Amino acid sequence: MLGLILAGGLGTRFGGGEKPLALCHGRPMVGWVTAALVEAGIDPVVVASPRTPYTQNWCRAHDILCICTGGAGYVEDLAEAVALLGLDGPFLTVAADLPCLSPSLVERVVLAYRDQACPALSVWVPLTDMTDSGAYVEVIDGRRVTPAGINILHARLISAPQEECRLCLDDPSLRHNVNTRAALAAAERYLAERELRPDPGVDHRKRDNGTGEI
Repeated sequence: MLGLILAGGLGTRFGGGEKPLALCHGRPMVGWVTAALVEAGIDPVVVASPRTPYTQNWCRAHDILCICTGGAGYVEDLAEAVALLGLDGPFLTVAADLPCLSPSLVERVVLAYRDQACPALSVWVPLTDMTDSGAYVEVIDGRRVTPAGINILHARLISAPQEECRLCLDDPSLRHNVNTRAALAAAERYLAERELRPDPGVDHRKRDNGTGEI
């Protein structure tokens, strides 16, 4: 499965430079997301736009596949990316500003998708003092939740709304959707603490056999 990392937005709330390249605990945020997908057995593709030329340069320098879409919006850029890549089945999408995303959570999302029948799956995170809800809040199973920035969609149905399974995950790695400098500092603290403990959900033996399968 391919993982499309959305890295073409303006980042107006963040301010200053291209947000995917903002350093978080010593690595650009897009680098953290790319590494999480690779460790989870997902092939990353960065979806940039004319607004993020330096992100495109970073991808070339690090041998990461990057495509440039028009930057018209989330739906439009995804449809363009699907066409450019020739996708025909399910694919994962994740925002480039989720530096705390863990490989085990990515694996959990993919397994949840395979265990249900809908063509799409959206991931939601409960609202807490740490969660940046943006402008969109819903109630799922009695809890106020906001989109987590990670989804699975079906390429063949990309031109129309897709029936989706809504997965609510109360996972600390999803609470750090970085839209402000304060959120960036919080993500850095979380990553520094996580560095002291391994990710228990990742079977690293699978990474050694060269198959990249999950």
